[in-house]
Amino acid sequence: MMTLRLFSRKVEFVPASTSWYLADLGEARGKQELFTRQSPQRLKLLREHALIESAVSSNRIEGVEVDKSRIATIIFGKPLLRDREEEEVRGYRQALTLIHNQGAELPVSEETILRLHHLTRGEIWDAGKLKEKDGDRLGRLQSPRGEKTGLVLHAIDRALGPFRIAELKNECPNVSVDMIRRVLKNLRAKKQVECLGRGQNAQWRKTSKWQLGNTE
Repeated sequence: MMTLRLFSRKVEFVPASTSWYLADLGEARGKQELFTRQSPQRLKLLREHALIESAVSSNRIEGVEVDKSRIATIIFGKPLLRDREEEEVRGYRQALTLIHNQGAELPVSEETILRLHHLTRGEIWDAGKLKEKDGDRLGRLQSPRGEKTGLVLHAIDRALGPFRIAELKNECPNVSVDMIRRVLKNLRAKKQVECLGRGQNAQWRKTSKWQLGNTE
């Protein structure tokens, strides 16, 4: 901060300490280029590791997690994706690839933002679209803890056959799609529901283990 203040005064000389830092940066830059030429494979591995950590951590914030043994394959390979979570991780990688490869040419515009959103959301219904409703719960009483989960569970319990996330959304208009997906993910982990496909029109169904009073 002190160095920036000195530069803002338009000083005619560079402080000795700043010169040392600049020399260190120049030396590091030289080593970086040498490392790039001599150890391209190691650098590639570091980049891949950074990409994996970025994709996994960013999606974990949204409650999206995938099988750790499949992470590298999902991000760098071309396997058949098992579920929506894997699709989101792959989409995040595609968005990062676009930024890294074409970042200099990408304009900061609404079109670019929607394009990136479409990549990260995959085939979900709102991919690449602007929000149609204001998501702020201002002026409204917040739902008691667990109430929205209960709404989703009862909607599933009422289903007589296979159902889609869109149908649950219609049954629970005040519950977000992400919340519905989180409930389904937890139920699938307990083998109480199963997914019959992938994409926004994928169907779900209750299994023989389904029991409304045993979903906690």
